[in-house]
Amino acid sequence: MEPRIGFSRAVRVGAHVAVAGTAPIGDDGSTVGPGDVHAQTVRCFDIAERALAEAGASLADVTRTRMMLTDITRWEEAARAHGERFADVRPACTFVEVSRFIDPEWLVEVEVEAVVAGGVGGVGGGEPD
Repeated sequence: MEPRIGFSRAVRVGAHVAVAGTAPIGDDGSTVGPGDVHAQTVRCFDIAERALAEAGASLADVTRTRMMLTDITRWEEAARAHGERFADVRPACTFVEVSRFIDPEWLVEVEVEAVVAGGVGGVGGGEPD
């Protein structure tokens, strides 16, 4: 999806890493966990974690997460997946309801921001410096 739209999954500028809105897309391009907010959130964080690693960061470096849901009443399902990943990190976290995503099967997307301790680096589309 990234090359077609013209964006990077993650960009690192100095010590800061921003991971773009990440949807629950499987390796085969299909939606992971249709109807299951928890499973979709887990998949989103799997993708985001991989993008962080490619940018030289880890979940321990995460300072902020945003979770966008099509039904805010299901926030606890997403929160459970968030807690499974970030119980020891405890980044700032925001839940937002949106009307819909590109694919109607997507119930959640996540964004992640990180600051790499002692990180210098330059600008890059997910490439560590």
